Amino acid sequence: MIRRSGKMQFLFWAFFFSVLLYLWILWIGVRTFLLHKGPMMELPQQEVTLLFILYGFLIVTTMAGTVVSIMIGNRPYIRRFGAMVILVFATIIAAKGIFG
Repeated sequence: MIRRSGKMQFLFWAFFFSVLLYLWILWIGVRTFLLHKGPMMELPQQEVTLLFILYGFLIVTTMAGTVVSIMIGNRPYIRRFGAMVILVFATIIAAKGIFG
């Protein structure tokens, strides 16, 4: 059995939950806004609230993982979290471009 330090376990789980939250946000956004049947008469308040909450959790987990990986000097996780930060901001910009 491989024993990992607590910092490495934290980085693994932070990255795992960041990816999980990102996929959850994509699934809700695509299902709500792109695969909607019929004309959308008003903005679905529950889904928008859930998306804001999930984006908040995503930013917290991604930034926490980034800070910890930089503090301990772990290059692989610095790259992973850096790519995740770029992906999150690119998604926000793309959503802003699509939905105005």
